[in-house]
Amino acid sequence: MMPGYAEEPGLMGIKVISVFHGNNEKGYPSHQGVVILFDAKYGKPLMIFDAKEITAIRTAAASALATQILSRDDSEVLAILGSGEQAARHIESISIVRKIKQINIWSRNEKNADSLEARVSNSHNIAISVKKSAEQAVKDADIVCTVTSSPQPIVLGSWIAPGTHINAVGSSTPVARELDTDAVVKSKLFTDCYESILNEAGDFLIPKKEGMITDSHIKAELGEVLIGQKKGRESKNEITLFKSLGIAAEDIFSCWHVYQKIKE
Repeated sequence: MMPGYAEEPGLMGIKVISVFHGNNEKGYPSHQGVVILFDAKYGKPLMIFDAKEITAIRTAAASALATQILSRDDSEVLAILGSGEQAARHIESISIVRKIKQINIWSRNEKNADSLEARVSNSHNIAISVKKSAEQAVKDADIVCTVTSSPQPIVLGSWIAPGTHINAVGSSTPVARELDTDAVVKSKLFTDCYESILNEAGDFLIPKKEGMITDSHIKAELGEVLIGQKKGRESKNEITLFKSLGIAAEDIFSCWHVYQKIKE
């Protein structure tokens, strides 16, 4: 359950969602549920939304925002690790904020990777290549998005070139991670919410437990970079890392945006 309240528009809401990672192999979505939006003045229910769609859209949008403010302006090669719902959504969203000329796709399920390539080819005029290994996908990439359900690292720090931006999206528990310790240590780390990364993110918590980093390794929340309170990328060769965990505010404001469009 993810509840939230937004004072200025007078909203409150809650997302109730189930996460079954094994569903992808059985033809069902991994994330399912509803978001309910309420008027915060009188408590009136305004609308019920499909949480699968809202989660997919807002998660990819958050990564696109991170990419826009943290990646190099001249980034052209996008690596997508994973082949599920979020893979397609991230290709869509990242292509909005950067002029992508090459997409490298890797998945543990090669059949799913080929299927994703076919779907993307139909809607994007971009060169796409399915790679045999995660290393091949990452090595030449300017932007890397990890959107898998893997509990073990699929990206090693030794593969990552200077100047790369990474969106680490797939893992959201203290015992699972998609990046190895070296990848996190060599990156400038950003997140959507301090409370979330300090309690939920294995990508951060495991290297911390190993004694390789401390809480000070987290440079900022995206919001702090947006308002100029803290700095984002400071040089062309820095490796930037956005650890995405998802917060209720993203769900509520996404629903509010849709609700306003419907009213119009």
